[in-house]
Amino acid sequence: MSAVPVAPPRRLLDAEVDGVVVRVPEGATILDACRDQGIDTPTMCYADNLTPINACRVCVVEVEGARTLVPACSRTVEAGMKIRTDTDRVRHSRRLVMELLGSSVDTSLASSDWHRWQDEYAAAPDRFGAPTDPMEAGERDRRWAGHHHGSPDPSRAETVSQPVKVDNELYVRDYGRCVLCYKCVEACGTDAQHTFAIAVAGRGFDARISTEYAVPLDVSACVYCGNCIGVCPTGALMFSSEHDMRAAGTWDEDRQTVTNTICPYCGVGCELELHVQDNAIVKVTSPTDNDVTSGHLCIKGRFGFQYVQRRKKDRT
Repeated sequence: MSAVPVAPPRRLLDAEVDGVVVRVPEGATILDACRDQGIDTPTMCYADNLTPINACRVCVVEVEGARTLVPACSRTVEAGMKIRTDTDRVRHSRRLVMELLGSSVDTSLASSDWHRWQDEYAAAPDRFGAPTDPMEAGERDRRWAGHHHGSPDPSRAETVSQPVKVDNELYVRDYGRCVLCYKCVEACGTDAQHTFAIAVAGRGFDARISTEYAVPLDVSACVYCGNCIGVCPTGALMFSSEHDMRAAGTWDEDRQTVTNTICPYCGVGCELELHVQDNAIVKVTSPTDNDVTSGHLCIKGRFGFQYVQRRKKDRT
């Protein structure tokens, strides 16, 4: 009779969230405690299947005794901790983060939760000005960096807009939508693929996701697993099939169904979610809570579905 491995027990800690005493296992984060209490906490850079790196700071909360606001996604709960999630200071900080992100990148394809949070916090990215044309912004930056000639136009908002990168048949990179959440870097690294093909390069508005030495994707270490797409929260990384359908105006999630199945390519048993529209598979994902995949797949599981649509209708 084989024994079932059981995780060692964890000590329970008592803390206070918005005046309510909660009990959580040792090692749990503030975000875990908030979710256990049904508190709706906005997130952008957090994912259940990745290590928290608190890059976006939209989940910040107040902790009694702390000088600054702390990120709920990565700060672990301590015994006796008193947490406040809905103070004026917290709401102001969250709203400002949403506004800064919304004014510098295109978040129109972010999750419905993100747009709901923007409404809830009355975030108004437009108050930072209309988006600046990338070429105009580049010329102005060069003037400013020379001898400080001219000054930034307060009516124009800086953006990270850049041409869409279409250099392979599997997925498209539109970094004008990238919020530098680091999710793709983590998925490509120790959290999933261990390929380390991409990282964040540059500083300030020059910060960007890049391959090593900015080489083209097809000569980089990328193995086209697509796990970066699976965790991208804004559509900066997207299936070519979805990108082409959106460009043609035919992408319609309301007409799509999702069917769970097992990947047919090997014996590992990865669970797939087949997104189907008009009787055709348009993209493939995997459940983040699946014990086998944790939401991550290989190139075959994520992209190897085209053969389903290429069956011969007439056999001779």
